[in-house]
Amino acid sequence: MTVPTERTRAVLDAREFLFRLIDPAGISRIPSVVREEARNLLRHYPTPLDMETTARATRGIWEMPK
Repeated sequence: MTVPTERTRAVLDAREFLFRLIDPAGISRIPSVVREEARNLLRHYPTPLDMETTARATRGIWEMPK
């Protein structure tokens, strides 16, 4: 069973991964179509501040990792 901190950490880690995908210096040999899709996903992806605000409003579902 996933606990709220694990759920929040997964969203934040996925955001960081998407940022690494769009950086040509970060991960090489990524097709441009994949980089573009990662860039498009990040346009509306929650920021750490969004997640913190959501965690305060929905305790038990989201919780910021320590």
